[in-house]
Amino acid sequence: MPAPDRAEIESLCRERGAVAFGVAALARVRTDDFLLPAEVLSRLPLAISIALPVAAEVLATLEGRPNHLYEHHYRQVNFALDRLGYDLVSWLGRRSRRALAIPASQLIDWEGQRAHLSHKRVAVAAGIGWLGRNNLLVTPDHGARVRLVTILADLDFAPGVPLEPGCGDCRACLTACPASAIRESPADFDHLACFEMLREFQRRRYASQYICGLCVRACPGPASGRT
Repeated sequence: MPAPDRAEIESLCRERGAVAFGVAALARVRTDDFLLPAEVLSRLPLAISIALPVAAEVLATLEGRPNHLYEHHYRQVNFALDRLGYDLVSWLGRRSRRALAIPASQLIDWEGQRAHLSHKRVAVAAGIGWLGRNNLLVTPDHGARVRLVTILADLDFAPGVPLEPGCGDCRACLTACPASAIRESPADFDHLACFEMLREFQRRRYASQYICGLCVRACPGPASGRT
Protein backbone atom coordinates (compact mmCIF):
# COMPACT_ATOMS: atom_id res chain seq x y z
CA MET A 1 0.00 0.00 0.00
CA PRO A 2 1.43 3.44 -0.91
CA ALA A 3 2.59 5.81 1.81
CA PRO A 4 -0.06 8.23 3.12
CA ASP A 5 -0.32 11.47 1.14
CA ARG A 6 -1.04 14.81 2.84
CA ALA A 7 -3.55 15.87 0.18
CA GLU A 8 -5.40 12.57 0.53
CA ILE A 9 -5.61 12.93 4.31
CA GLU A 10 -6.89 16.48 4.01
CA SER A 11 -9.47 15.41 1.44
CA LEU A 12 -10.73 12.70 3.80
CA CYS A 13 -11.11 15.28 6.57
CA ARG A 14 -12.82 17.82 4.30
CA GLU A 15 -15.31 15.15 3.26
CA ARG A 16 -16.15 14.76 6.95
CA GLY A 17 -16.89 18.46 7.33
CA ALA A 18 -13.50 19.89 8.31
CA VAL A 19 -13.31 23.63 7.65
CA ALA A 20 -9.59 23.88 8.42
CA PHE A 21 -6.70 21.43 8.19
CA GLY A 22 -2.98 21.82 8.83
CA VAL A 23 0.13 20.03 9.96
CA ALA A 24 2.82 21.08 12.41
CA ALA A 25 6.18 19.66 13.40
CA LEU A 26 6.11 19.11 17.16
CA ALA A 27 9.73 20.28 17.23
CA ARG A 28 8.35 23.75 16.47
CA VAL A 29 5.70 23.64 19.19
CA ARG A 30 6.37 24.35 22.85
CA THR A 31 5.60 21.01 24.48
CA ASP A 32 7.09 21.39 27.97
CA ASP A 33 3.65 21.45 29.63
CA PHE A 34 2.04 18.77 27.46
CA LEU A 35 0.78 15.89 29.60
CA LEU A 36 2.17 13.20 27.30
CA PRO A 37 5.32 11.09 27.78
CA ALA A 38 8.37 12.51 26.01
CA GLU A 39 8.91 9.21 24.20
CA VAL A 40 5.44 9.47 22.65
CA LEU A 41 6.16 12.96 21.37
CA SER A 42 9.49 11.85 19.89
CA ARG A 43 7.97 8.75 18.27
CA LEU A 44 5.12 10.74 16.67
CA PRO A 45 6.79 13.96 15.48
CA LEU A 46 4.01 15.33 13.25
CA ALA A 47 0.78 16.86 14.52
CA ILE A 48 -2.30 17.01 12.30
CA SER A 49 -4.74 19.74 13.33
CA ILE A 50 -8.37 19.55 12.19
CA ALA A 51 -11.23 21.98 12.83
CA LEU A 52 -14.96 21.38 12.65
CA PRO A 53 -17.41 24.30 12.76
CA VAL A 54 -19.67 25.36 15.60
CA ALA A 55 -23.09 26.10 14.12
CA ALA A 56 -23.94 29.80 13.84
CA GLU A 57 -27.65 29.16 14.43
CA VAL A 58 -26.89 27.42 17.72
CA LEU A 59 -24.62 30.27 18.82
CA ALA A 60 -27.39 32.73 17.93
CA THR A 61 -29.52 31.25 20.74
CA LEU A 62 -27.05 32.39 23.39
CA GLU A 63 -28.23 35.44 25.30
CA GLY A 64 -25.80 36.38 28.03
CA ARG A 65 -25.21 32.79 29.14
CA PRO A 66 -24.88 29.23 27.84
CA ASN A 67 -27.95 27.07 27.35
CA HIS A 68 -28.70 23.37 26.99
CA LEU A 69 -29.00 23.55 23.20
CA TYR A 70 -25.47 24.92 22.95
CA GLU A 71 -24.24 22.35 25.47
CA HIS A 72 -25.65 19.50 23.41
CA HIS A 73 -24.19 20.91 20.19
CA TYR A 74 -20.82 21.43 21.89
CA ARG A 75 -20.77 17.78 22.92
CA GLN A 76 -21.78 16.58 19.48
CA VAL A 77 -19.03 18.57 17.76
CA ASN A 78 -16.51 17.11 20.20
CA PHE A 79 -17.88 13.63 19.53
CA ALA A 80 -17.58 14.18 15.77
CA LEU A 81 -13.99 15.34 16.21
CA ASP A 82 -13.11 12.33 18.33
CA ARG A 83 -14.73 9.99 15.80
CA LEU A 84 -12.82 11.66 12.98
CA GLY A 85 -9.60 11.27 14.96
CA TYR A 86 -10.34 7.60 15.63
CA ASP A 87 -11.10 6.90 11.98
CA LEU A 88 -8.01 8.74 10.76
CA VAL A 89 -5.77 6.80 13.18
CA SER A 90 -7.32 3.56 11.90
CA TRP A 91 -6.81 4.68 8.29
CA LEU A 92 -3.15 5.44 8.98
CA GLY A 93 -2.73 2.14 10.82
CA ARG A 94 -3.88 0.23 7.75
CA ARG A 95 -1.04 1.98 5.94
CA SER A 96 1.51 0.83 8.54
CA ARG A 97 1.75 4.24 10.23
CA ARG A 98 1.64 4.89 13.95
CA ALA A 99 -0.76 7.58 15.12
CA LEU A 100 -2.47 8.79 18.27
CA ALA A 101 -5.66 10.86 18.43
CA ILE A 102 -5.81 13.36 21.31
CA PRO A 103 -9.34 13.86 22.70
CA ALA A 104 -11.01 17.04 21.50
CA SER A 105 -12.10 18.12 24.97
CA GLN A 106 -10.55 16.41 27.97
CA LEU A 107 -8.88 18.24 30.82
CA ILE A 108 -6.42 16.15 32.81
CA ASP A 109 -5.27 18.84 35.25
CA TRP A 110 -8.34 20.84 36.27
CA GLU A 111 -6.46 23.10 38.68
CA GLY A 112 -3.90 24.00 36.02
CA GLN A 113 -6.47 23.86 33.19
CA ARG A 114 -4.24 21.53 31.17
CA ALA A 115 -4.97 18.70 28.77
CA HIS A 116 -2.75 16.13 27.07
CA LEU A 117 -1.70 18.92 24.75
CA SER A 118 -2.87 22.33 23.59
CA HIS A 119 -4.95 21.91 20.44
CA LYS A 120 -4.87 25.64 19.78
CA ARG A 121 -1.09 25.83 20.15
CA VAL A 122 -0.70 23.05 17.58
CA ALA A 123 -3.24 24.73 15.29
CA VAL A 124 -1.34 28.03 15.44
CA ALA A 125 1.89 26.23 14.51
CA ALA A 126 0.05 24.49 11.67
CA GLY A 127 -1.05 27.80 10.19
CA ILE A 128 -4.78 27.28 10.74
CA GLY A 129 -5.23 30.52 12.66
CA TRP A 130 -3.84 32.72 15.40
CA LEU A 131 -4.42 33.24 19.11
CA GLY A 132 -7.09 35.91 19.46
CA ARG A 133 -7.75 38.35 22.27
CA ASN A 134 -10.27 35.81 23.58
CA ASN A 135 -7.36 33.37 24.10
CA LEU A 136 -8.98 31.03 21.57
CA LEU A 137 -7.85 29.96 18.14
CA VAL A 138 -9.22 32.40 15.57
CA THR A 139 -9.40 31.30 11.93
CA PRO A 140 -9.66 33.66 8.94
CA ASP A 141 -12.95 32.24 7.64
CA HIS A 142 -14.72 30.99 10.77
CA GLY A 143 -13.24 33.07 13.56
CA ALA A 144 -13.35 31.30 16.90
CA ARG A 145 -16.41 29.30 15.81
CA VAL A 146 -14.52 26.04 15.52
CA ARG A 147 -13.42 23.18 17.70
CA LEU A 148 -10.25 21.19 17.25
CA VAL A 149 -8.77 17.73 17.38
CA THR A 150 -5.11 16.75 17.04
CA ILE A 151 -3.64 13.54 15.66
CA LEU A 152 0.03 12.78 16.31
CA ALA A 153 1.68 10.57 13.68
CA ASP A 154 4.98 9.24 12.43
CA LEU A 155 4.69 11.17 9.16
CA ASP A 156 7.08 13.54 7.46
CA PHE A 157 5.05 16.30 5.80
CA ALA A 158 6.12 19.89 5.23
CA PRO A 159 4.79 21.89 8.19
CA GLY A 160 2.42 24.80 7.82
CA VAL A 161 3.44 28.42 8.27
CA PRO A 162 1.97 30.32 11.25
CA LEU A 163 -0.34 33.20 10.34
CA GLU A 164 0.04 36.76 11.49
CA PRO A 165 -2.56 37.76 14.09
CA GLY A 166 -5.57 39.10 12.23
CA CYS A 167 -8.01 40.43 14.83
CA GLY A 168 -7.22 44.00 13.77
CA ASP A 169 -9.37 46.55 15.54
CA CYS A 170 -12.09 44.03 16.45
CA ARG A 171 -12.78 43.86 20.18
CA ALA A 172 -16.21 42.26 20.10
CA CYS A 173 -15.09 39.47 22.43
CA LEU A 174 -14.12 41.97 25.13
CA THR A 175 -17.63 43.37 25.16
CA ALA A 176 -19.24 39.94 25.05
CA CYS A 177 -17.30 38.40 27.95
CA PRO A 178 -19.53 38.26 31.07
CA ALA A 179 -16.49 37.77 33.30
CA SER A 180 -14.45 40.68 31.87
CA ALA A 181 -11.66 38.11 31.50
CA ILE A 182 -10.54 39.21 28.02
CA ARG A 183 -7.87 41.85 27.63
CA GLU A 184 -6.05 43.49 24.74
CA SER A 185 -3.49 40.70 24.63
CA PRO A 186 -4.25 36.98 24.94
CA ALA A 187 -1.25 36.79 27.28
CA ASP A 188 -3.28 38.82 29.78
CA PHE A 189 -6.40 36.65 29.61
CA ASP A 190 -7.79 36.14 33.13
CA HIS A 191 -8.20 32.36 33.33
CA LEU A 192 -9.40 32.46 36.93
CA ALA A 193 -12.17 35.00 36.24
CA CYS A 194 -13.30 32.96 33.24
CA PHE A 195 -13.37 29.72 35.21
CA GLU A 196 -15.27 31.29 38.09
CA MET A 197 -17.94 32.47 35.64
CA LEU A 198 -18.19 28.96 34.18
CA ARG A 199 -18.67 27.59 37.69
CA GLU A 200 -21.42 30.13 38.27
CA PHE A 201 -23.17 29.15 35.03
CA GLN A 202 -23.03 25.52 36.12
CA ARG A 203 -24.26 26.37 39.64
CA ARG A 204 -27.29 28.08 38.10
CA ARG A 205 -27.83 25.01 35.92
CA TYR A 206 -27.55 26.87 32.64
CA ALA A 207 -25.27 24.00 31.60
CA SER A 208 -24.05 20.86 33.32
CA GLN A 209 -20.42 21.39 32.32
CA TYR A 210 -18.01 24.29 32.28
CA ILE A 211 -18.91 26.07 29.02
CA CYS A 212 -19.94 29.55 27.99
CA GLY A 213 -19.74 30.26 24.23
CA LEU A 214 -20.32 34.01 24.31
CA CYS A 215 -16.89 35.02 23.05
CA VAL A 216 -17.18 32.28 20.41
CA ARG A 217 -20.47 33.78 19.23
CA ALA A 218 -18.89 37.23 19.10
CA CYS A 219 -16.09 36.08 16.76
CA PRO A 220 -17.25 35.05 13.25
CA GLY A 221 -13.85 35.91 11.76
CA PRO A 222 -12.41 38.60 9.48
CA ALA A 223 -13.95 37.00 6.38
CA SER A 224 -17.41 37.87 7.77
CA GLY A 225 -16.67 41.52 7.13
CA ARG A 226 -16.43 42.47 10.80
CA THR A 227 -13.43 44.68 11.66
